[in-house]
Amino acid sequence: MDAETSESKVIDSFEMRIAGIESADLEQLHALSVSVGWPLRSEDLQLLREVGRGYVALDEIGRLTGSAMWFPHGDDFATIGMVITSPRLQTNGAGRWLMDHVLSDCRGRDLRLNATRASRRLYHSLGFQPVRTIYQCQGIARRPIDLITQTEQPEVRRLEGGDLAAVVELDAGAFGVSRAALIGKLFVQSIGYGLVRDGRLCAFALCRPFGRGHVVGPVVAETDADAVAVIRQHVCAHENQFLRLDTPVESGTFATFLSQSGLTVFDTVLAMSRRGKGGAAVVPGQNLYGLASHALG
Repeated sequence: MDAETSESKVIDSFEMRIAGIESADLEQLHALSVSVGWPLRSEDLQLLREVGRGYVALDEIGRLTGSAMWFPHGDDFATIGMVITSPRLQTNGAGRWLMDHVLSDCRGRDLRLNATRASRRLYHSLGFQPVRTIYQCQGIARRPIDLITQTEQPEVRRLEGGDLAAVVELDAGAFGVSRAALIGKLFVQSIGYGLVRDGRLCAFALCRPFGRGHVVGPVVAETDADAVAVIRQHVCAHENQFLRLDTPVESGTFATFLSQSGLTVFDTVLAMSRRGKGGAAVVPGQNLYGLASHALG
């Protein structure tokens, strides 16, 4: 749908109209996210608008009451996020109305999203199938316990501009599709650490301001030990500060390290996917240890 056009719909006696999310007032969008308990900053929302597309629902006097976004990665894949409806409209079809517009825009693409418990029934009705659980780990970071000996310490260094191409390549292998534009934008907003072995970048972790503090992600590594090596730098740097990491890893060395570092499981979401044109589905690999965010995957 052309973002310049407007469509209206009566939802539970409320006359709602739809508009492109780029036209939405950022303060209202922030207030909407806060109303459902999502601790996003205005800067986080602006980043999402820069890398994504989507819609907002407005009531008769212009108040923002819902949103839904999609984030393209190439021509055949996208993630979906920022699907929010105000509490008074959550059971009245506003979410599906917004999702119908997003799905129309995404026709033919493979899709992936992270569903809260409240939204899973909606996404299932739209043809999304469960993939895996994502664990939202967060808390006040504390200096981690060394889980490997000094002689086993790998070479971990601060990432620089020349590392971007290798980071994009590693991310594509772990995520299942190239996110070059997104990773490039996150790279300049983040501090990153990489693990180098035999002259090759084998793991990385980016960390940027987000929500109540900082978020570590994406994180890509070949093993738990490598993942621990690159994120421990960020944990140490944010000791006694709020830190978050969203991961599909439930147990093992990596999960233990997070817990011991103060990042305990706060909540879970369900990663879900929907096929587009057919052929091999785009699925995340085993090397993805940390998401960029729930919306971006």
